[in-house]
Amino acid sequence: MIADISGNLKRILHLKGVSQTDLSNKTELPTSTISDYVNGKTLIPPGNLQKIADSLNVLKSDINSSFKKTQSYKSIPLIDRICAGEGLLAEQNVEGYIHYPFQDSRQPDYALRVKYDSMIGAGIESGDIVFMRYAQWADYNGQIVAALINNDTEGTLKRIKWSEGSPLIKLLSGNSKHKVIEVLPNQVRVFGVYMGHFRPENHQENT
Repeated sequence: MIADISGNLKRILHLKGVSQTDLSNKTELPTSTISDYVNGKTLIPPGNLQKIADSLNVLKSDINSSFKKTQSYKSIPLIDRICAGEGLLAEQNVEGYIHYPFQDSRQPDYALRVKYDSMIGAGIESGDIVFMRYAQWADYNGQIVAALINNDTEGTLKRIKWSEGSPLIKLLSGNSKHKVIEVLPNQVRVFGVYMGHFRPENHQENT
């Protein structure tokens, strides 16, 4: 979905002869934010999408087809942590709900607020909201997952990898400051796979 949105935005900018700098000036959004949207690094929040659509004199659905009138909004629970011993969507873990018109086939099961800088290499910063599909293992080698490792009390986002002939699972951060974690399969629990993320308009980094 992000690739489609990015492609639509690039096409409209090209057709209208508008540069990223021009768009930044028109919308009063930072050039780095516009670049992330154009290059498909983050989803465009509805508020910013409206600003961009208005400045380009197009409909929101021209950029993100999920905003067609026939598409209904669904509530996606936003959780602030993944903890051992609690249901993933236990009431005490849900801090609110996000309403975003995903296509039914791409509907996330939950959203997670990122607290740390472990995945900045993947363009995911502290304070970002990531959309997750519930799964108990990765769909492919190298996928980003939400996982609980060993006896940790709180889950984290990691890129999960394995190698033929090795019994160990590698969990990698997108930040060179964090070391690679190697565990046996029974020492890691996966709670979901990454589907995409966005940066809230009132984004503030958590420390």
